Order: sequence, then C-alpha cells, then structure tokens
Amino acid sequence: MSRFMKLSHVLWHCQYRIVWVPKFRYRVLKGIVAEEVFNCIQVFSGRLGCHIVQVNVQPDHIHLLVKIPPKVSISEFMGIVKGRTAIRVFKKFPYLKERPYWGNHFWADGYCVDTVGLDEEMIRKYVIYQERKEREKK
Repeated sequence: MSRFMKLSHVLWHCQYRIVWVPKFRYRVLKGIVAEEVFNCIQVFSGRLGCHIVQVNVQPDHIHLLVKIPPKVSISEFMGIVKGRTAIRVFKKFPYLKERPYWGNHFWADGYCVDTVGLDEEMIRKYVIYQERKEREKK
C-alpha cells in the first residue's frame, strides 16, 4: 500500500506535527475534558478530509500528527479544530468558562507546526538518481 493518498487530480503525502496549548498553559486537559478534546479532534479532522496518525493529549498541551490534504491550509485546519473544540468544551463543561482567567478563549494564541516527510538525504539521492536516469535515455 502506498503512503500517498489520492484526490481527483493529485497524489499527496502532507504530514504535519502540530503542538498547541490551553490558555495560560493551565493543566485542564485531564479526564473527561481530555476525552472530549480527543474526540473533537478526531471528528473535526475527519470532516476536513484529514487523517489522524497520532494524538497525544497531555494535561497542558496536545501533540498531533496528522495528514492534511493540499486543499486544506494549516491555518484553516487549526482555526477549525481549535475554535470548534473550544466551543464544544465550554458547552459541555460550563464550569470552565466561569473561571475569570478564561474569558471566551480556551486555547492560547498560536501553535507550533513542523512538516514530517522524507529526510533531506533521501531526497538528494532521489534527485541524483533521476538525473542519471535522464542521461541514460539520451
């Protein structure tokens, strides 16, 4: 089975590692709150056509390894996941919203994103291999 995925006009393998934290990095992602956040990430990612590889919900941050199709930008993905999970969490656990430090925000601003792909050496070897193949054709 190929690691590439298919859309109508593209083969893709866009995998990202994303980390984000609750506001003030408070340790609130425990128990049923953590379960709800985990489930929300799964649901909203699926609706965007994204494929979760791994999710790790820690008390004060989330690590996510996800394959995002090229038609969905990282900022769009994170806006939807963070925004909708915050709405769901505040709706399901209203006591969290009552704390004066939350305001209307569950997540801290921003996130960390890193691409996960072929290593540089493998790509370099592939390019050299392609050059050789092209020369052999001539």
